Amino acid sequence: MNKRSSGILLHPTSLANEYPIGDLGSAATAFADFMVESGQRWWQMLPVGPTGGGNSPYQSPSAFAGNPLLVSPDRLVEQGLLGRQDIEPPITRSEGKVNYLAAARLKLQCLKKAFENFEKNRHDDRQPELDAFVRAESLWLEDFSLFSAIQGKEGTSDWTRWNKELRMRKPNAIIHAQKYFAKDIRYHKFVQWQFSVQWNELRAYCNSRGIGLIGDVPLFVAHQSADVWSHPELFKLDVVGNPTVVAGVPPDYFSKTGQVWGVPVYRWEALQEQSYSWWIERLRTAFGRFDVNRLDHFIGFVRTYEVPAQAKTAMNGQYHPGGGASFFEAAREALGLLPLIADDLGAKTPEVVALLDQLQIPGTKVLQFEFGSNLESNSGPPEQHPMKSVVYTGTHDNDTTAGWYRKLPSTQRQALQKQLGANNREVIWAVIREAMASQAETAIVPAQDLLELGSEARMNFPGIAKGNWQWRLKDGALTQELAQRLRSVTITHGRLMSGEPRPALLDIRR
Repeated sequence: MNKRSSGILLHPTSLANEYPIGDLGSAATAFADFMVESGQRWWQMLPVGPTGGGNSPYQSPSAFAGNPLLVSPDRLVEQGLLGRQDIEPPITRSEGKVNYLAAARLKLQCLKKAFENFEKNRHDDRQPELDAFVRAESLWLEDFSLFSAIQGKEGTSDWTRWNKELRMRKPNAIIHAQKYFAKDIRYHKFVQWQFSVQWNELRAYCNSRGIGLIGDVPLFVAHQSADVWSHPELFKLDVVGNPTVVAGVPPDYFSKTGQVWGVPVYRWEALQEQSYSWWIERLRTAFGRFDVNRLDHFIGFVRTYEVPAQAKTAMNGQYHPGGGASFFEAAREALGLLPLIADDLGAKTPEVVALLDQLQIPGTKVLQFEFGSNLESNSGPPEQHPMKSVVYTGTHDNDTTAGWYRKLPSTQRQALQKQLGANNREVIWAVIREAMASQAETAIVPAQDLLELGSEARMNFPGIAKGNWQWRLKDGALTQELAQRLRSVTITHGRLMSGEPRPALLDIRR
C-alpha cells in the first residue's frame, strides 16, 4: 500500500442476491466489476470465518476456517456437485437484511447434498485436489473438523460440557472420536475445501482486475472454539477449561461502562515458548486469503485489558502485557513481508506508538471521530494525516456517516457544513471527499456512506449483542451513475487505480 489509492468496505454477507445472505457467487464478481468501474483498488471485508454468538464475525468458533454460509450454491451447481433441483426455492428475505437462520438452513442443506453427491459419485478427478487441501491445512483443519463433528453430536459448542475425556482431549478418546465421526469429519473438510475453492476463484478474479483484498484478523478467539479446545495451554483458563479472565476495553467513546467481550485472554509467555507458532500459522492463513490484513484491536498486542470472567461491566479491569515486538519479529522471520493495517484506535500509549514506528505499519484514522472532537471545541478541520495511514469516513463499529450527522446537535451540523463548505444535502459526499483528499496513502469508504444511508444501515452497535451484522445492499443499488461519481472524486484526489491486471500481491508459502 505504497501509492495513493482507495477502496470500499463491504462484507460479502451484505451483497445482494436471491439467497438469504450474500456469498461468493456472481454478486461478488459483479461488485468487483463495480469497483473497477469506480476506480477503486481495495475491497475491505470483515472477518470471513464462521460466525459465533449474535452472528458476529469477531466471535468465531475457528480462527482459521471459512464461513460455510458464504459458499455459493450456484458455484456448487457449476462444479457439478449439485443439480439446480437440489436448491430449494429461494427464501424471501427481509429487504435489506441478512436472514441468518434461513441462510443456515438453505446453505447447509446444499452443502450436505453436495457432499453426498461427491462421495456417491466418487469424483476421482477432484479427490486429489481435496486430499491436497486437507494436507496443506492439517495444522488447523483436523482439530476444527473433529470439533465441529463432536459439537453436532453433543448439541453444544461449549466444550467444557462435553464428556470429560473429550473435553480434556485424552488420546484414546480422540482416536475413538476420529473413527466414530469419520464421515462427519470428512463432511466438514469438504465444506472448508469448497469455501477455499470459491474464495480462491474470487480472489484470482479480483487480482486479475487490479483489485486487492483487505481482510480483518480479530485479536481474540471465542471460548467456544476449536482453537481454545485444542490449545487450552495458550489461554488463561481454570482446570475445567473456563476463562479466569476475559478481554474487554475500558470506558470509552462507545460505552460509558466499557465493553466486556467475554473472550479468553492469551498466555503470551506460553505462546512465546512455542515460538508463537499458533499465531504465525494464523497469519499465514490470513495472507493466503487476503493481500493485506487489518489487525483488529492492535493495542491488545501491546497490552490487553483483562476483566474478571464474571464481571458485568469493564469498569474494574486491569492491563497486562501482550506479545509486543517479540511476536512481530518472530512473525516476520517466519513469513517475511507482513502487509498489515493496525486498528490502533483508542488510548495509544508510548509503547503502542513505538511499536507502530518500529514495524512501519499504517495506523487508522476515522473522520467521524476527528470531526466530532473538533466540532465540540470549534477548533477547525481535522489535522492532516500521516502518509503511512489508512483513513476511513467510518468503520463497521460506527454509525453510518449520514446517521452520525443527523444525530449531531444543530449547532454542530452547521459547524460541519461550514468546515466542509457544503450544504445539508451535500455533507455526506463532502466527508467522502475529505477522506479522499487526505494525505493518507489509502482511503476506505463503507458502501453505506457511498449510498448516503442512515442508521438503519449500521453494521454493528458495540456492546449490544443482538440485531447486528444484518445490513444488505438492495438490488440495483450500485448504479453506473454512482460508479462514475466515485470515480470522479477518486481521479480528483489522485487515487485512481491503474487498471492494469496484476497477480496476487502476496504469496506466503509453508
